[in-house]
Amino acid sequence: MSNDSLQPTAGQAVVPASPNAPSHAPSGEAAHGHPHRTPIMIVMIFGAFVAILNQTLLNVAIPHLMSAFNVDATTAQWLSTAYLLTNGVLIPITAFLMGTFTTRQLFISAMSLFLIGSFLCAIAPTFSVMILGRIVQASGSAVMMPLLMTVILELFPPNQRGRAMGTMAIAMFFAPAIGPTLSGWIVTNWSWRWLFWIIIPLAFIDIVLAVAVLRNVAKPVRPKLDVPGFLLSIVGFVSLLYGLSEAGSKGWGNTTVEVSLIVGGVFLVFFILRELTAKEPMLDLRVFKYDIFTMTTIVGCMVNMTLFGAMILMPIYLQDIRGYTALQSGLMMLPGALLMGIMSPISGAIFDRVGARPLAVVGLAITTITTWEFTKLNAQTGYGHIMLLYTLRMFGMSLLAMTVQTAGLNQLPRHLYRHGTSAANTARTVASSVGTAVLVTIMTDRSKVHYANFQNTVTVNNHYIYTMYQTIVEYFMMKLHNSLQAAEELARYVLYGLAEQQSTIMGINDAFWWATWGSFIAFVLAFFIRRPNLAQAAAAGAGALTVGRAQAEAASTASQPAALTGAPHAEGPVEQALEHDIQIADSVAEAEEVVDAEPEATAPQDEAETSPESPGDEESDTDSPTDIEGEPQPVK
Repeated sequence: MSNDSLQPTAGQAVVPASPNAPSHAPSGEAAHGHPHRTPIMIVMIFGAFVAILNQTLLNVAIPHLMSAFNVDATTAQWLSTAYLLTNGVLIPITAFLMGTFTTRQLFISAMSLFLIGSFLCAIAPTFSVMILGRIVQASGSAVMMPLLMTVILELFPPNQRGRAMGTMAIAMFFAPAIGPTLSGWIVTNWSWRWLFWIIIPLAFIDIVLAVAVLRNVAKPVRPKLDVPGFLLSIVGFVSLLYGLSEAGSKGWGNTTVEVSLIVGGVFLVFFILRELTAKEPMLDLRVFKYDIFTMTTIVGCMVNMTLFGAMILMPIYLQDIRGYTALQSGLMMLPGALLMGIMSPISGAIFDRVGARPLAVVGLAITTITTWEFTKLNAQTGYGHIMLLYTLRMFGMSLLAMTVQTAGLNQLPRHLYRHGTSAANTARTVASSVGTAVLVTIMTDRSKVHYANFQNTVTVNNHYIYTMYQTIVEYFMMKLHNSLQAAEELARYVLYGLAEQQSTIMGINDAFWWATWGSFIAFVLAFFIRRPNLAQAAAAGAGALTVGRAQAEAASTASQPAALTGAPHAEGPVEQALEHDIQIADSVAEAEEVVDAEPEATAPQDEAETSPESPGDEESDTDSPTDIEGEPQPVK
């Protein structure tokens, strides 16, 4: 074999040197993107939007559900806890599911489960049925975001993924913003069951559209399930997430919380060790060997801790302290959500040109400053001022929410896409739970400290407090015609109520201080985010491709007699070498510097035409071996 056959030239398609190998040259479809790319994106983004919208609709309705099912707040909280735990179980396994099932099979099944769960919740006669419906819902929705992100990586080249991910961000951030407003209006004017009845037709429409227009993006590779890793992940993530969800209300010193966190931590350590040593890991943690992916995942986790923790604190301040309704609270967040929905695709387009670091630095600077401004809340802070701060904060988030994650995923080779999206979403899920638990705990503990300080201050020895106390007593005696003893009791009640209100506000301010520090750490780390060196990746991929082709050439020589006789043979060295060749070719294609070599004319033309591609291969859901032909390739 000549050296020329191994030296790729720019501007040509990657073609294996083996005479028996199928050509990997991009077809017309591959050269211009998947022909069904737009309908695929519309169907999948709409499905993700419906799933996320449903989750945010329920948060506001929990008090109404407590009354409807006659349960206390701790029991009602299981509606969110069960959903969270189911997500924790399924998100790590999505890499295996995406490798086992086709795009159509997985998405339609996920949406069908979500639809069934929504129906169970809508008709739930008891609280137990309601919990079952939430678990079934989560079983479907947990798969959607990792699947959608993987599909975007398959359909779009690196220089177009920013805009595609920004479009996906509309579902991720617009739905949580309109959810509280819509939910507040529904539960105020209608039954809580309508929260699910309005979701059911939307989910059904999306399933119909998926059956009609959704196409398979990549053929399944049929990996083996790592059973020990799966069992370790179930125990580890369920225990950890349950402990974090209970820490905010029961405290970190609670026995149940401590045991859950310890068990979760131990099992996750064993899970990590298992996945790093398994021959076919369920979740390939080697994705964290890629430095840009690791750095962007850390930054994304810090952002999620700050974002979701603050999303819990703001309703407490607005509704519990200031007395705003759920509808007013939702309307306050609406402008920020609209701005984020508008800016996310724009930020994605900017990312495609300049990379993630400038956007992350500017976005985190804005986020840090606005989060710091939330440390100055008081009982008189204006509604418009809070809306302005929240809108600016969402503007900063829109610059980095998806661009940072996209930068990390762009560094991964194609065969690690599904593992990268699953690992990133798992890390963000845990980070969101950690952020919520930590900030709520800080708010609770610091509120108790401030209230104790107020108790020491509110005494008759404090001249200012004593004067206020006397004024309140006189007011009650004059206006309510109460006795002196009754007026004094009411005055003490008012003073201690004001002290409790002020201590809670100060506790929220302290929690925002910690959120500010988290945002600032992410801001510093953002300076270390760099763009993948596509030229080096192409060179490395080309070198490995040379080795793979040499192996395929040697293997094909050894198996030549069987090929000449046309006898069927089991998968052997040729196919294995070609599979390695395919994976390396994918990595080179993603580097956006396509290199290739002219195929050696060792096979006659009529032999190459003996196995034409079936026109239905692309849309088939039947089991088939992985091959490059028929799979959509990134647009170059």
